[in-house]
Amino acid sequence: MTERLAVNAYGRLAEPQTLVIERLLPGPASRIWAYLTDSNLRRQWLAAGAMEEKAGAAFELVWRNDELTDPPGSRPEGFGEEMRMKSRVLELQKDKRLVFTWGESGEVCFDLRPEGDEVLLTVTHRRISDRANLLMVGAGWHMHLDILQAHVTGGRTAPFWDGWLKLKGEYDTRLPA
Repeated sequence: MTERLAVNAYGRLAEPQTLVIERLLPGPASRIWAYLTDSNLRRQWLAAGAMEEKAGAAFELVWRNDELTDPPGSRPEGFGEEMRMKSRVLELQKDKRLVFTWGESGEVCFDLRPEGDEVLLTVTHRRISDRANLLMVGAGWHMHLDILQAHVTGGRTAPFWDGWLKLKGEYDTRLPA
């Protein structure tokens, strides 16, 4: 008998500037891989942007968070309808690992590991600049992954912005200052 993997939905600090967050999702890995690399699928839970599946390839992520849930919730002051960020693929192992730059200084790694009929998706976000950004990033990945999980399981989530604001406060109490 195999023991089911326990996954905490909240991110944790692996290092002072590195957040790790996991989700156990229905497989196979190729399905989850498509949600990471295909712009049309990725835009449903994170951000659009055509990505060539090749190390060194430049691409742009385009967030339209108001489109992720219906209703979207109340967008906080200071956030526009759209955000864009230039990125570059650093490493790619199809159905297993995707690493790309996060703007000018950060890096995000997606690792996929089969767990029976499911896939453990581990997101590692490195070089987060400061605590304010850490809280935004933690709440952001958490909410975006909740939406991904809802898409692949047929579930629902809270309105994006309402969920993000709530999670930002929760991360403020959960992550060390």
